[in-house]
Amino acid sequence: MKIRLGLFLAAISMAGAAPATQPWEDAIAAALGRTGTEMPDGVYRVGLPRSDLHVTLEGIALRPALALGSWVAFRRMGRGDVMAMGDLVLTDEEVNPVMSRLLQGGIEVTALHNHLLGGAPHTMYMHIAGHGDGAALAATLHAALALSGTPLVASPPAPAAPLDLDTAAIDRALGRQGRANGGVYAFSIPRAERPREGGMAIPDAMGAAIAINFQPTGGGEAAIAGDLVLTADEVDPVLRSLRASGIAVTALHNHMLDDQPRLFFMHFWAHGDAIALARGLAAALGHVRRGR
Repeated sequence: MKIRLGLFLAAISMAGAAPATQPWEDAIAAALGRTGTEMPDGVYRVGLPRSDLHVTLEGIALRPALALGSWVAFRRMGRGDVMAMGDLVLTDEEVNPVMSRLLQGGIEVTALHNHLLGGAPHTMYMHIAGHGDGAALAATLHAALALSGTPLVASPPAPAAPLDLDTAAIDRALGRQGRANGGVYAFSIPRAERPREGGMAIPDAMGAAIAINFQPTGGGEAAIAGDLVLTADEVDPVLRSLRASGIAVTALHNHMLDDQPRLFFMHFWAHGDAIALARGLAAALGHVRRGR
């Protein structure tokens, strides 16, 4: 199977999502063993949260929606032709078995790195890309993920609980409206320009969006994590701004291989007053060319 890169989904709002309605989506769901949702721009996305892992960082038990959410996204490019991309959360011991099975099935690994520092157990993040028959790609992914502890059968959704955060104040600080997602308050912020990969424009929903997540920890405090999507000239001023606000930069790397302009993903972590952290993030975002 010839591998191509492109049309990536890093962080995406669930606004506009709908159940699968296309036969090619049903074939993917059957092969992967788990259903997804239709997203904007013709993307079919399957969430695979690592609810089996119990990761703690600075004494905080991390929710999967904060920083442990594996996912795979598919987009139909033509008759029988599907692009696939994913971000797989793996323990150290799972990395090489999963990688070997993906490569055997013709799926490419485009990045492997940490997102967090000091989490226990330690987690790695494997970004993948594939191109070909959607059901075949999904079958390879299923076989690879079966070598990890990733739950391949969806659990019944837990009842939504009110977030112990002043979400209106966070919205005002960031100039955006977030959404509740699995006990986390999440933001997806598009960049101003639409990057291209392989000569093709990447929609906002396919990999160029900034992801910011707040997990309430009580008393108006939150743990924050996510990634800021930056061009090369934005990296230094954003990094300095985050540091000045007491927000740790935990990783800086690529997720894609042939994006134009070249994009860098800056992951961050902090724990403290949620509104103060939102203001710190807003200051850093002031150095980023953002869309509306």
